[in-house]
Amino acid sequence: MANVYLGLGTNLGDKATNLRTATRLINDEIGKVISLSSFYETAPWGFASEHKFLNAAACVETILPPMEVLHRTQEIERTLGRTQKSVGGVYHDRLIDIDLLLYDDVILYTPELVLPHPLMTEREFVMKPLVEIASETLHPVLRKTLGELFLNVCQQSIHTPEK
Repeated sequence: MANVYLGLGTNLGDKATNLRTATRLINDEIGKVISLSSFYETAPWGFASEHKFLNAAACVETILPPMEVLHRTQEIERTLGRTQKSVGGVYHDRLIDIDLLLYDDVILYTPELVLPHPLMTEREFVMKPLVEIASETLHPVLRKTLGELFLNVCQQSIHTPEK
């Protein structure tokens, strides 16, 4: 049994329902959701949109290997109406986005999946809900707790001027 941490986001439609439905499908298709963060409203990151996001993080107990978790999260996204994936740093509005953030202490570099998620520690909208449910979890590459890393994200956002 492994613990996989997922980041969830949505900025279209009934956002709270989108997150709850995604969580139910994750529980049905991937494994038992053992913790779910609060829902956080955030500004879009990496693109301009008039639609704010609702973000959350979940911890799931699973017997599935990382690539199977990826494929099942992608299928859940399609089931919920996501038709376009973000590619090459070009982001769009979306009904649902499910990102694999951590899978136990696995470090994985493939063309399809990188674990831990390479940008997670740069994104407050990922770290805030994740730290709510896993502040003492150790980042397998950086060897710091998520709580320690989140403090760094917060300090950077204080010192980074708005664009």
